[in-house]
Amino acid sequence: MVLTASTMLPLGTKAPDFHLPEVVSGETISLASFADKKVLLVMFICRHCPFVKHIQNELSKLGEDYRTSDLAIAAISSNDAEKYPDDAPESLKALALEQGWQFPLCYDETQETAKAYTAACTPDFFVFDGDRKLVYRGQLDDSRPSNGKPVTGSDLRAAIDTVLAGKPITTEQKPSIGCNIKWKPGNEPSYFG
Repeated sequence: MVLTASTMLPLGTKAPDFHLPEVVSGETISLASFADKKVLLVMFICRHCPFVKHIQNELSKLGEDYRTSDLAIAAISSNDAEKYPDDAPESLKALALEQGWQFPLCYDETQETAKAYTAACTPDFFVFDGDRKLVYRGQLDDSRPSNGKPVTGSDLRAAIDTVLAGKPITTEQKPSIGCNIKWKPGNEPSYFG
């Protein structure tokens, strides 16, 4: 396990489009799938990472709490499923069903979507406003698997609530910390250069 922090993509960056299969329904999901929502949360997660396991119940709660709001959520797993079979689409589907997630979980087999977002770790969170400009990238909260702090989702929820209210978000944001995305051999992105 390599402890990795978010790259902290510049605020104001336009959300890169993607066309990825959703692991439960098999439907193709893209930015257009969320056109009717004011705010979009894109999160890079996986199944095997202890940092994601630590927060997966909060992700379920997040999906439920904002289900009828103007927030859309898209979860993406980009890990190399050949080396990490827990992160293969069938396993991800089982996770989504077990957790009762109210949002799509997509599989990024080529890892090009992770690269477009400069995703670095699992979990990695990106919040975009109505113009699909980046307003928040960073941590869920201060909890980590070994620090004893409760999982509350406080940082991410504060950012979501602020943008839903149409207010500006503070630019002082803490990077997410987790396991590095498991890149396929020879596919490591240049931003780790």
